[in-house]
Amino acid sequence: MSIKKSEEKQKQFDKHYLEMASIWSKNSYCKRRQVGALIVKDRMIISDGYNGTPAGFENECEDVDFKTKPYVLHAEANAITKVAKSGNNSCGATLYVTTSPCIECAKLIIQAGVERVVYLNEYHNTEGLDLLRRAGIEVINFSEDE
Repeated sequence: MSIKKSEEKQKQFDKHYLEMASIWSKNSYCKRRQVGALIVKDRMIISDGYNGTPAGFENECEDVDFKTKPYVLHAEANAITKVAKSGNNSCGATLYVTTSPCIECAKLIIQAGVERVVYLNEYHNTEGLDLLRRAGIEVINFSEDE
């Protein structure tokens, strides 16, 4: 397969995995922002996540002032901890996420061995993206790339 066809095929996969992450984000009980994430390795989804409270907690992400509760987990953190719990690993994987990672999630992504991050919407703070790039992780804003 030619390089151009291979790149086109990858873009098609990226688009479809992001569509799936967008659908997955709808499982979130958060009202301010619903975020979904998928970890894909060798064209297989090995984990998924969405933002929300830890297992066993109430399904309310915001307090009475509509601020996100400090213990709410981000979609990326949920997907990474889920894959770790499964005994699988994310070394060399791609993380698809509907909103670009914050700096805390970027640290987890680096430590998890993810090699590529593809996202749709940019988070208001770009520190996470800057850290990922500094670590040599390929970062793609799909909405700009289309």
